[in-house]
Amino acid sequence: MSFGTNLQYLRSMHDAMTQEKLAEKMNVSRQTVSKWEQDEAYPAIEKLMELCDFFSCTMDQILRTNLSKPSEAYSDVRIETLDRFRLARHAVISVTPEDDAMLVMKQWAEKSGLAALPNSKLDMIGWDFPLLSQEQINVFNMHGYVSACVIPADFTPACEGAELVWQEGGKYAVISIMEPFRAAFELIPNAYQTMLRYIKEHGYSLRPENARETFCFERIYVKEGVEYMDVFIALA
Repeated sequence: MSFGTNLQYLRSMHDAMTQEKLAEKMNVSRQTVSKWEQDEAYPAIEKLMELCDFFSCTMDQILRTNLSKPSEAYSDVRIETLDRFRLARHAVISVTPEDDAMLVMKQWAEKSGLAALPNSKLDMIGWDFPLLSQEQINVFNMHGYVSACVIPADFTPACEGAELVWQEGGKYAVISIMEPFRAAFELIPNAYQTMLRYIKEHGYSLRPENARETFCFERIYVKEGVEYMDVFIALA
């Protein structure tokens, strides 16, 4: 474990950001970033704080832990076949979109009558909403998230407020994360990277994206008192 190794890992996880781009963000030279990553020099405390803010991590994480080490929190990647299913979904763009979107859909489930169906168990999934402007992201620090309820094929809601769509069935790559929110910045992005490597190494192809269905999604549930997240990526 080293600061330089952790910085390389964080940069690679941030849309494969180059040293030049990180240097520009930190207002330093590319050579300075290179020295940081080779442990030949260390940033001043102010720059270290800027790095932590930029990568949404703590000083303890970047200095004391091995961020690239595989976690025992993950299951093995597996391939599952899902039947076509119907969703009611709602997108929110805000500073805290995940919490906001989930609250909207839980309220919708009550008003629509979904929660009152016999033997009903609210099955919710979610995924990032990518259609944001740079102004929303950079100026207002906003993000987007879609929360959705899996609904019966013949369900007619008693209210509006959610878009009803079908998610096509087929093969999905799946990984389970135990207690994903204890280190969400590390565990969740790394799960996606692990799955994409698995997909490439085993010769699978990703399903083409379209506007009506989602390419990947997350499902949170509790099993034997422990919280889990299953991450799904659609395969061609």
